[in-house]
Amino acid sequence: MLFSNFFAPTSKEIPAEAKIVSHRLMLRSGMISRTASGIYSWLPLGVRVLDKISKIICEEQDKIGANRVCFSTIQPADLWIESGRYDAYGKEMLRLKDRKDGDFLYSPTNEEQATDVFRRYVKSYRELPTFLYQINWKFRDEIRPRFGVMRGREFLMKDGYSFDADFESAKRTYEKVFKSYMTIFRRIGLTPVPVRADSGAIGGNMSHEFQILADSGESTLYYEKKLLSASDDELMNLFAVSEEKYDPASAVGKELSVSKGIEAGHIFCFGTKYSKSMNAFVLNEKGEKIFPEMGSYGIGISRLAAAVIEAFHDDRGIIWPEAAAPFDVTVLNLNTKNERCVNATSEIYKALSSGKEVLCDDRDISVGEKLADADLIGIPHQIIIGPQKAAVGTVELKNRRTGEIREMSSDEVIGRFLN
Repeated sequence: MLFSNFFAPTSKEIPAEAKIVSHRLMLRSGMISRTASGIYSWLPLGVRVLDKISKIICEEQDKIGANRVCFSTIQPADLWIESGRYDAYGKEMLRLKDRKDGDFLYSPTNEEQATDVFRRYVKSYRELPTFLYQINWKFRDEIRPRFGVMRGREFLMKDGYSFDADFESAKRTYEKVFKSYMTIFRRIGLTPVPVRADSGAIGGNMSHEFQILADSGESTLYYEKKLLSASDDELMNLFAVSEEKYDPASAVGKELSVSKGIEAGHIFCFGTKYSKSMNAFVLNEKGEKIFPEMGSYGIGISRLAAAVIEAFHDDRGIIWPEAAAPFDVTVLNLNTKNERCVNATSEIYKALSSGKEVLCDDRDISVGEKLADADLIGIPHQIIIGPQKAAVGTVELKNRRTGEIREMSSDEVIGRFLN
């Protein structure tokens, strides 16, 4: 992608309304644009990050047998009345009427819709377990939206729903998702801490939230030091709590770490709460009705993009881990009127585009602006092409995270990324 064709409205100004690092940098780098309180438009740079995170999530969910669907974002109120949650959910739910005066709502979550789809099509125990997931937009009317997309009203979410024949099977599904989530966060480059949690409005008696370690996180976490090196099978049984649940007596004899964290995911196992209330049953081998044990599993994808920035940044801008970066590498032509610079840029850009996602800064702006934008946007690798180096057939390769700069030939830098 040529930067001259790429819509990325970067800014030097620090937005007055942005109180945390991720909000400031997402606005300044042109990832998002504010539409209303707690509601943002995602611009090309931000969409690329959402797509990268979503791709990792889909790959890992597919591995455990989850089936991707896409539920409607508008749901009939009847489904929620049937489950008993319509009045209980409160003012966070955005309620609306259609032209025929029918009651509808904008999805805050999809347990009812998933249960309705299940009961329409699944009739026999032989079809269990059934596991559906989607990546879709949600709306919850937060009383005080803040921190940009970290606590917005509209957000992109991966939500999954499982149906199992009995509790033991449901527990196995829950454990598979638990491990899958740990893999997802690690693949993105983050350090996840699973914390036992309340189920809240979702319901159920088995629940974990996934906190991402970040110095600027809102939650204070207390957890066993060995948690960060434990196997996934050990993790579910290790001590880890948030500040509001911390009881020093329960930590006696444990060597604890204390860190800040950002909640990025939550999983629940809630039994037959929805299958019974919505009469979603299957027949067992004796022809008897059984109500499946259910679970739901969420990752806040738009929130996760902000969490990555909170975990990886410096005073110049974002430092994307490679798995979540909007581009793999950026090529900076420091003099668009210099023939050697133009030729070297063209050669490298064309070669790397055959196997990598490349942003080529061909804009006719100052060197300082180009270098500042490159650090602000935070693409992991910068290939810098200036007149002096180009005159002797070399370029500079800068690592955004470490700041290390290496001089090499065009062929060497191409080989570095393609081989």
